[in-house]
Amino acid sequence: MAENETPQPQFALQRVYVKDASIEVPNAPVIFTQEWQPEIKLDLNTGARRLDDKHFEVFVKVTVTASLGEDTAFLVEVMQCGLFLAENIPDEQLKPMMGAMCPNILFPYLRESVDSMVIKGGFPALMLAPINFDALYQQRLQQEAQEAVEGEGESESTH
Repeated sequence: MAENETPQPQFALQRVYVKDASIEVPNAPVIFTQEWQPEIKLDLNTGARRLDDKHFEVFVKVTVTASLGEDTAFLVEVMQCGLFLAENIPDEQLKPMMGAMCPNILFPYLRESVDSMVIKGGFPALMLAPINFDALYQQRLQQEAQEAVEGEGESESTH
C-alpha cells in the first residue's frame, strides 16, 4: 500500500454463537392440559463491546415469557452473539453499525434459537415478529439526548 493511500474500511461477520440460553417450564406437565392461548411478553436488549482494535462482540438478548392466566407456561432466555471485524471505520459510522446493523444481522439466528427451544419444551412453534433495530437505535439516541438535556436543566435553572 502506498504511503498516501487511505486504508479501506473493512466489515465482516466472523462468528455467530449462542452465549447463553435457558428454558424453564415451571408448571409442566399440568400446563399441557390447558387450552393453549398464551399471553406472550418479550423483553429485548442489545449491546456491543470492543474486544481489540478491530473486533467487536455484539449481542441481542431476549427473554420470552408465555403465560396462561396466572401460570407461567415457559420462560426462554437467549443471548445471541456475533463476533464482528470492523476496521478503518469512523466512530460516527461504527456506532450505528454496532447498535442497529449488527443486531439486524443476528436477529434471525436469535429467532431460530428461541423457536427451537420452545418446541423442545413441548410447545407449539413461536416465531418472533421482525424487529426494527434501526428505529430502536434512533429511539435510544433520542432518549440519551433528552436525558442529557434534563441533566443540564437540573444543574442550572432554565425557567
